[in-house]
Formats: sequence, C-alpha cells, structure tokens
Amino acid sequence: MSEEPDEPRVEAWERRTDAALTVVGLSYLAVYAVQVLAFRGPDPEWFALDVVLWVIWGVFVVDFVGRLVLARRKWRFIARHPFDLLVVAAPFFRFLRLLRLVAVVSSLARVLRDDFRGRVGSYLLVSVSLIGFVAALAVYEVERDAPEASITTFGEAVWWVLTTITTVGYGDRYPVTTEGRFVAAGLMLGGIAILGTVTAAIATWFLEQVGAKDASEALHPAGPTETELLIAEVRALRARIDELEGTPGASSASLLSLDARNAARSD
Repeated sequence: MSEEPDEPRVEAWERRTDAALTVVGLSYLAVYAVQVLAFRGPDPEWFALDVVLWVIWGVFVVDFVGRLVLARRKWRFIARHPFDLLVVAAPFFRFLRLLRLVAVVSSLARVLRDDFRGRVGSYLLVSVSLIGFVAALAVYEVERDAPEASITTFGEAVWWVLTTITTVGYGDRYPVTTEGRFVAAGLMLGGIAILGTVTAAIATWFLEQVGAKDASEALHPAGPTETELLIAEVRALRARIDELEGTPGASSASLLSLDARNAARSD
C-alpha cells in the first residue's frame, strides 16, 4: 500500500501548474534576454518589457502563495522552498532583484526531474545551458555600465561564465558590482553542485554496469575455454593409451590410432 504524500494538496497543485509555469518561466527568460541584449534603461522599450517582467513575476507570486495556503505545515513549506520565498521578496531588496530568474530554473526542474533522472548527458546539457545563460545575462546587465568594469559585452559575460562554472577562473574578467558578485557566488555554488551531481551519476552508472555484469556471470557462468578443452582431450587420450598398453599388441594400434587422429585434425 502506498504511503500518503506529505502535502497532497500542494503536490496536486504542482501537477496542475508545472506545465504552465514552465511556459511562463521560459517567457520570462526570453523577455529578459531581449530587454538586456537589445535595450538599455532610458529606452521606452526597456520599461515596456520591464512591465511584462513584473506581470510574469506576479504569476510566480500567485503560485507561491497558492502553495503556501494549501500547505498543512506552512513553516515547513517555507523552510523547504527558500529560493521561492526569495523570488517573492525580491522587489523589496534591490540586490535580490536578479533572484526572480531562479523561478525559471525552479519551474523547469519540477518538470524535468523525472524525465531526466539518471540521464547524465541531458541533465548536464539542460542545467549548464540554462544556468550559464541566465548568469551571463544577469552579470552583463549589472556590469556593463559600472565604472572600471571588465565585463562590458555579452561575449565577455559568456566567457566569464565558462571560466567560473568550470572552476578554472582565469581572473581576466570579474564582477565589480555588488549584484555582479552576488551572481558570481550563486554561479560558483551552482557549478560545484552540477559537476558534483554529474560525477556522482557517472560513478553510479559504472557501478550499476559492473554489478549487472557480475550478476549475469553468476546466473550464466562461462563454459570452459578452448585450452581447457584441449588439455582435457589430451588427458583422455593418455589415459586411453595407458589402458591399451596393458593389452598385448595394443600399444602399436593405439599409436597408429593417435597418429591418424592428429593427421585428420591437421587436415
């Protein structure tokens, strides 16, 4: 008998809203990318897209509040969803504004968690691509107009993301603003978590393959090798010869028989 879920109403809510939130999250990411790459603060298009982002952010607020209302243990729910809480609280703290992008990762993770479980390549591709692209956009937005900034183009932001998430860290590009350093800290932690997860998954896969091979060999043991069969045949022939040598005239016949067998085998 299956165990009753801890928060059945919250899980039912998530099952109904995961697909829609994924579309909303991808829309947020697309609008944010266009805003950062194509416009700047004084442009009227920037403010129009910012309104769209605020509307999408409101959808995530409704989702979080809805799950909180449905949760039976509300404080436990909040403790288990710290990033969702920060996304809701972001407007009240300027340096947390970029955390609204975490909602994109959260909604996608809820949809992909079952489909990509155990699929190391797909998990690595989706996670690194999404987190890296979001981090590059975020650090480019906050760094490009900062005094003495070393990240002034999106290409430099992508290069900085690659060197940071792989823990190489050349130091030729680095954030100088508070927001940029906050993005860098999150990217460092995310990079370590992703690489650690992928490494563990690969190790688990190898262990499963070795275990499956051992189990197969235990159920279906391999037969004797050709060398072992040849040795057994030679021993049988020698035993037959020894047996025949006890009979008068059998020694010559046995030798002739052995020569005939060897000649036939060579042919």
